[in-house]
Formats: sequence, C-alpha cells, structure tokens
Amino acid sequence: MTSTAGSPAPTAAPTQPEAGGRIRRFSRAERLVHRSTGLLMLLCLATAACLYIGPIAQLVGRRRLMITVHEWSGLLLPLPLLLGLLSRELRADLRRLNRFAAYDRQWLRAARRRLTRPQDRPAGKFNAGQKLWAGWIAGAVLVMTATGLLMWFTGLLPFVSRTSAIFVHDCLAWAVAVVLAGHVRRALRDPEARRGMRTGHVGRRWAQRHHPRWLTEDPHGTRTVE
Repeated sequence: MTSTAGSPAPTAAPTQPEAGGRIRRFSRAERLVHRSTGLLMLLCLATAACLYIGPIAQLVGRRRLMITVHEWSGLLLPLPLLLGLLSRELRADLRRLNRFAAYDRQWLRAARRRLTRPQDRPAGKFNAGQKLWAGWIAGAVLVMTATGLLMWFTGLLPFVSRTSAIFVHDCLAWAVAVVLAGHVRRALRDPEARRGMRTGHVGRRWAQRHHPRWLTEDPHGTRTVE
C-alpha cells in the first residue's frame, strides 16, 4: 500500500457508498470545544462592543461589569481547546487541519475562480479554507490574549507600551469580528454542515460532494450510524 498526499496513513480501500447513510464527523468532545469557544468568543465581542461603541455603551452602562466579563471571557478563551486536547479525536483533527496537501492548492485556485463543482474542489475531512480559518483564528486568539494581558498587567513586559498593546488588540478585534461574521455566514448557508457540528453526524452524500477525499483517505475515521 502507498501513502496518499496529505495523509500519513496508508491508503485503504475506498469506503463504499451507502444509500441514505450517515457518518460521524465530530465527537462529543469536539462539539463541546466548538460550542464553548464560540460562546466565549461571542461574549468577548459583545462586551467589547459595550465598552468601545458609544451608543451601545450608553445603552448598556455598567462599564466596570463589562470590563470584568470581557477580561475573564478573553482569559478563558483558550481553555476549551486546551481541555479538548485530552480527546484523541480532537488531536487527530488538529493534525488534519495543520497539514496542507497538494489538492488544497487546487481547492484554493477553484475558490478564487469561483468554481463550485466537486471535482474542482477536492478536500479531505477539512477543505483548504477551513484549514486557513483554523490557523488564522488560533493565532488571533493567542495575540488577543497576549495583548489583553499586557493591557491588564501593564508591568508584565515593560519594553512594550500599553498604547501599542491597545492598538494591536483593537485592530485585531475588528478583524476577528469581520472574519467571524464570514464564518457564521458560511455556516448559515450550509444546514448539513451545521447539523454535523450540532449532532456529530452528516449525510454520506454531503460528505462525498464536499469532502470526497475524507471517505477514501480516512475510511476508519468515519463510522456509519444508519
């Protein structure tokens, strides 16, 4: 047996299509990490809006409370992922997200040209856009947490001014808000993807259309439930 590009595992026989079947996409631990991280992220953005957008700040008031909630929700933001590392399924998916295969470049070229046919956009369990999103948001969370701590504890790194930390924190906050809105918009346009994150399972036909290489490269990681 030979290895396929983008997968360290030997290639096994392709999974045979099953009419009406559903396969497992995410474990319970992965879904809990996604939900808790999303909730903390929304809490961070909502409290930031209450602090920095004048009309909302005047409407909500209670500035001291908003600051406290913002600080602690931001500090806790990486915690769900760190706890999720105890999950074997989550660690496996992180390895998939961290590995770019040759066909991911084809997916990006097709996305740039707005080609939507499945054969134009080959993807494993995660497509190239999802891999870029995961890497970007992970880096953004680390920078946001670091600059937030520098704003909270001004003497932590004396050679970094609080003004510089605020500038980076604020610019990145706007970028996160824009990118997160795009992420939610994409999810709203794909009910099967939302069901996968809500229940852990997706239809096999959906997987074959959007993630065809997932079924052929990782047949043992997909369990049929119907």
